[in-house]
Amino acid sequence: MAENQQAAAGSQNENQPQFALQRIYVKDLSFESPNSPLVFQEQWKPQVNLDLNTSHNKLSDNQYEVVLSLTVTAKIGEKTAYLVEIQQAGVFLVSGIEGPQLGQMLGAYCPNILFPYAREAIDGIVGKGSFPALMLAPVNFDAIYAQALKRKQEEGGEEAGKQESQTH
Repeated sequence: MAENQQAAAGSQNENQPQFALQRIYVKDLSFESPNSPLVFQEQWKPQVNLDLNTSHNKLSDNQYEVVLSLTVTAKIGEKTAYLVEIQQAGVFLVSGIEGPQLGQMLGAYCPNILFPYAREAIDGIVGKGSFPALMLAPVNFDAIYAQALKRKQEEGGEEAGKQESQTH
């Protein structure tokens, strides 16, 4: 009888949604300061632009790679002070979640986990370029995902949520 209960509990656990972060890594990182050292003589009141994209790839039945791509451009007038590009990635185990919930997980929840790592890497590389610290504001990935989903539905896209894009 105890064996039957254990077997039943085991089959219930297999059907339960599971999510686990397996690895976080920098896939690509680039820093450019094309107008150094002359830009250091300018008054530091930059216009900072953030572009971000997310994408995901299925690695196996339950494993997905999610990539958060950020491009930060700081300009003083027409001069580019610096340009940082990063692809912060993670491998996630996701099982028992399908359809729109899976899309939401890969398109909003996972990028939300990756963002603080990307933000820290950007701040570090900007500091090494001898520029003042840059602490990016939090991003609402749920809203970005919802906008991308709506845009895909309006365009008649069948793979809504596969890739999102937003400019700040």
